[in-house]
Amino acid sequence: MPALPILIVEDDNDLREALVDTLGLAGYQVLTAEDGEAGLASLACNKVGLVLSDVQMQPMDGEMLLHRIKTEQPHIPVVLMTAYGVIEKAVAALHAGAAHYLPKPFEPDDLLATVAKYMLPAVEDEAVIAEDPGMLRLLDMAQRVAQSEAAVMITGESGTGKEVLARYIHRHSFRAHGPFVAINCAAIPEQLLESTLFGHEKGAFTGAATLHIGKFEQANGGTLLLDEISEMPLELQAKLLRVLQEREVERVGGKHPIPIDIRVLSTSNRDMPTEVVAGRFREDLYYRLNVFPLMLPGLRARPHDIVPLARAMLSRHAASSKRRVPTINAAAAAALTAHRWEGNIRELENVMQRALILAPGDEIEPEHLFLPAHMRQDLPQYTAEIAASSSLVKQPANLAAHSPFFSASATSTTPAITDIKSLERQHILDTLKAVGGVRKLASEQLGMSERTLRYKLQQYREEGWQEE
Repeated sequence: MPALPILIVEDDNDLREALVDTLGLAGYQVLTAEDGEAGLASLACNKVGLVLSDVQMQPMDGEMLLHRIKTEQPHIPVVLMTAYGVIEKAVAALHAGAAHYLPKPFEPDDLLATVAKYMLPAVEDEAVIAEDPGMLRLLDMAQRVAQSEAAVMITGESGTGKEVLARYIHRHSFRAHGPFVAINCAAIPEQLLESTLFGHEKGAFTGAATLHIGKFEQANGGTLLLDEISEMPLELQAKLLRVLQEREVERVGGKHPIPIDIRVLSTSNRDMPTEVVAGRFREDLYYRLNVFPLMLPGLRARPHDIVPLARAMLSRHAASSKRRVPTINAAAAAALTAHRWEGNIRELENVMQRALILAPGDEIEPEHLFLPAHMRQDLPQYTAEIAASSSLVKQPANLAAHSPFFSASATSTTPAITDIKSLERQHILDTLKAVGGVRKLASEQLGMSERTLRYKLQQYREEGWQEE
């Protein structure tokens, strides 16, 4: 998908043209405006991924433009540009909602790095990958509840993709055109969480030098995700309950309530009924947020999703590294499926990033996965399933006598499978035996190149597996 355009608001013709040239050469679409009023008019009829605005303009300066954008379209990132020597204004602008402040003069590389960091994507880049029957049923349920305005609480272990599911609900809702604003309640200090959620007026407390628009107002017309809601302090839970009941928010230090039109989603990695019974979460707030519960299972409970997710991760990281996407061979796929994935999708992401670094060629093998030693206890229960699902062709036992690779001593008994390397070796040797030692056929059935197969066989010879 093409990127959204960048809106440049700059009254200096020469600088505006230079910015257009720099961003255009970098592949960005660009819209221009000569002042703040023209910039607002452009925003009214165009979707943009970022606003790049000068501060010193007439009649509407960049600070007023920032205030208007954050009031009308708060999800759009705004980067301000101004001369050195106005640090106080820079700090004030950041508190008012600016994404970044670029002091003039700046280098083209600094501009491009800033744009790349804050630019909104054209579409969500977290496509839901699901092949497991249970996960497909959950997505069907999520798509149906997305059509309503019901509050949804998504629970599940850390790293299962709860925010991805929340974005999926937003994309399939009637609010898909509006902003999706997420806040991690566990990541913000307790003393700042109220101001972050509800905003504050200028002078509301020491250090509140400017007006701050809170997350509720930023999400107006769209969806607000309260991530890890169970970490919210009890005192703030009472204020949140009132906001949800009254559908209006009052900024810290404010005197007048502000109506809001949002859909609220929430997530938690805890057992929420237990939190309620223990007195750590308000029962009335729980029922307000838990109108429609969705439980996202851990990755180990959706085994059919593991390899498709791994392939998608490889594809994404290979593209960013500008290299060909390697394949996952049968033994590596078996190892991935056998692993417990206590860290869920985050753990899988780390494993696939490492595999891409460790794999020298175009194939991911078990040793490239670098899975922890504790996974070995899970392998025996999967061995029979792996053998049953392999593409081995059953052949008479005496076929080994015709193989140029196996000796009688090497094939008379099957060694115990105690680790993933032994599993892979046995799978390769059994496949080679089944095709009468023809390496071309074996490599095709194993899903690896003949060169890789020859390399592995040489390794096995060095380990004591002798050819006749």
